Amino acid sequence: MSSIWMLGAADAPADNQPNVVTMEEAPAGGQQSATQQEGSNLPADNTATNKTTPGSQWTSLLPFILIFVVMYLLLFRGPKKKQQEHQRMVQALKKNDRVRTIGGIYGTVIDVRDDEIVLKIDESTNTKMRVIPTAIAAVLSDKTE
Repeated sequence: MSSIWMLGAADAPADNQPNVVTMEEAPAGGQQSATQQEGSNLPADNTATNKTTPGSQWTSLLPFILIFVVMYLLLFRGPKKKQQEHQRMVQALKKNDRVRTIGGIYGTVIDVRDDEIVLKIDESTNTKMRVIPTAIAAVLSDKTE
């Protein structure tokens, strides 16, 4: 069972009666109701209102494209850039560089290998420590000491 909803006119009626919203049963057989046939500009079926132009399809996809671009820049490009910067920093390490690890340990680089870096932590006891390259947080310059 389908129903037809009819809304009153947008302009105030001449006889100052309030606009009325009514509901009628849809006639059997797909015929239009008498009120729709007489004074309504609405189409008989909804197919005419669903037609879109190719340009409007692209404009409806534009917000999704913009969201994807922003997500790419924030979620993928930023961390990748930081990772490349860290890799360049570790590759530039040389003997006698002062470094800080991610654990907060300060030391002096003694040896740099592919898979580990040897740090001298204490001068008086000659304490050495081996760490992986990703454990180096920063290379300290003479300005920060």
